This record gives sequence, structure tokens and C-alpha cells, in this order.
Amino acid sequence: MTWVKSLQAAIDYIEKHLLDDISIEGIARQANFSVFHFQRTFAILTDISVGEYLRRRRLTLAAYDLSRSNTKIIDLAYKYGYDTPEAFSKAFRRQHGVTPSEARKYTGSLKSYNRLVIQVSLKGAEPMQVKIVELKGFQIVGVKQEFSLVNEENLVGIPKMWDKINEERTDEQLFKVNNGPVEGVVSVCVERDSRSIDYWIGTAHEGSVSDGLFALEIPASKWAIFEVHGPMPDAMQKAWKKIFSEWFPSSGYEHAGTPELEVYSDDDPSSLNLYSEIWIPVK
Repeated sequence: MTWVKSLQAAIDYIEKHLLDDISIEGIARQANFSVFHFQRTFAILTDISVGEYLRRRRLTLAAYDLSRSNTKIIDLAYKYGYDTPEAFSKAFRRQHGVTPSEARKYTGSLKSYNRLVIQVSLKGAEPMQVKIVELKGFQIVGVKQEFSLVNEENLVGIPKMWDKINEERTDEQLFKVNNGPVEGVVSVCVERDSRSIDYWIGTAHEGSVSDGLFALEIPASKWAIFEVHGPMPDAMQKAWKKIFSEWFPSSGYEHAGTPELEVYSDDDPSSLNLYSEIWIPVK
């Protein structure tokens, strides 16, 4: 469970430097993860982003300061990383439901987010359907878009990209040219550098590339293929969490570090019987 210890080391680093100007690159470095892999793993296991965790913890400490000291609000704003008292007050109210000035006089309770400790389960209450297969390299054809990891802009942009794909019916085009070893439309994240990714929506295809589509080579890998049952996006998110919190710690496998695949059928994405897959390269 080395990766769990690595993730906890990064969280401990965040806690030690909560009042410092720390970067996501510096945090991910503590875990020996890439920025993208760290952000994704953190969000899967905690249900919040790294940035949101930082905001919640800082504003929790700010509330303690308000109740225990006479420090000026403008000084607290700068202490907890806000450029102006107005920005601090807005963020404070969004979390606690009252302004800093009101909180100083407040006798009720404020929201407190405690220090995070990563825990995993070594036995699942529900069985996971998974198979291990080895495949030679294959080609994905589709569309791609670059997204910045700064301020987690990718989390906002990717759903909009899917909306556009569905509106323009590009997904129908992809299903028609699907003749490779993976059945369905897939999504793939490819890291460009520490601050950006290419997000692909495509399909496995053997042969020439159609107009308007790009090609991506997926390397030969040993794959752990997980069945996902239920409507999107909840079923997919639940499956990812079980994989990282239950399957990896107890399986003896490690992530191979190459791109993962989410595989979608052309059925109704809101169907309770929807079948999808997650493909993770392992070693």
C-alpha cells in the first residue's frame, strides 16, 4: 500500500504548509505522483478537489482565529491567502453561512473540516467484476482538447466537451468506425506536462483516420478491466472509488502509469441497467 502512504505524505505536507503559498506541483511531488494523477486519485478517494480541501481547511482555521483572537479581519484575509478582505469574506460566508464580522459575535456553530486521513478497505462488502487481459498496442481515433490543470480547470471543461460531442453527434460517428479490440466509445487522458492534459473522446479503430479525427496509439499493456453497472456519472464514480480504496490495496497489482480508459456503450446513459467499463493498465 505504498501509494496510500505516498498520498498521506502529500496531505501531511499540505497541513504543514497551509499558510504558505504552495503549488499543486509541490504537493504532488511529495507523493511522487504526476499532477494529473495526484489530483484525480485525491478526488476519487475524498470526493473533493485538492483546491477545495485547501480552501475548507484554511477557512476552518480562520474561524478558529476569529473566535479566539482580536486579529483584524484584513490581517486574517492576508494570512489565509486572500488578496482582499472582500474575497475572504465572500469565501468565508460561502463555507460558514455568516460573514467574518458576524462570526466574531456568533454563538452558534460554524462548519469545521478536520485534517484528512486516507483510509482503505481491504475487504469489499460488494464483489467487483474484474478480469486481467494482455493486449498488444492499438489505435484510438477521435477528437481531443487540451485542458489546463491550473485551478482544476479540466474539471469544468471536460463536461462541456462531452456536451458538445453529443450536440454535434460526433459520438454517433465514433460508434460507426469502432472496429478495434475495445467495444464502445472511450475517454482517455494524456498528460502533456505538469500543468495540462489532452482529453480524448474516441474509439478503437483499425485502419485509416477519418476526416476531422485524430489518432492516438495506446501501448501494449496488461489491463485490469472492471465492469460498471448503472447510470452515469454516479456508477462510474462509485466504481473508481472502489478500485482505489479496495481493489488496488488488496490485489497485489500497481498502476502501470500509462493512460486509462473509460468505455461507454450507446445505451441510455441514465438507464439503471447501463453497462460500462474501466480499463486500467497494471503491472
